[in-house]
Amino acid sequence: MALAVAQAKTAARWMLIMPTYKKLEGKHVKWVEFVLLAVGAVVGAFLRYRLVESPVAVYGLPVNVLVVNVLGSFILGLFSILSIGLNLEPQYTLLVAVGFCGSFTTMSSFALETSNLADANRFSLLALNILGNVGLSLGAVFGGRMIGDVILERLVR
Repeated sequence: MALAVAQAKTAARWMLIMPTYKKLEGKHVKWVEFVLLAVGAVVGAFLRYRLVESPVAVYGLPVNVLVVNVLGSFILGLFSILSIGLNLEPQYTLLVAVGFCGSFTTMSSFALETSNLADANRFSLLALNILGNVGLSLGAVFGGRMIGDVILERLVR
């Protein structure tokens, strides 16, 4: 029962953090927040580049972007729970959620790969690419949140 209440509070607080992070102590983002955002973005972009620089296809399905999107979704799901449960400062949302996950995951590359599959008349792979990216990314967010709950539950003991 207590875990369910904590999950509801976590979800409510997470939805409030994302759009309101700029309201921290004034109306302007501080330099430290800008640096955290930039560091997260640089690390995320570099890791994405390294993971997708050599295209890998499994039976014609490009999987590099799929792996990046699913991994990034898992990290975001895990962070969304841990940041609230551990009462992290909202600036860490800039570092991990907005900076790192925002530059690590890639909707535009997913859209381009899907478009390329359509151009090549590979409609079964196109459907699999859409289902894989969307379905597995959503599953990864939920999985990350569940693991975050387990971690927090063990830390509270």
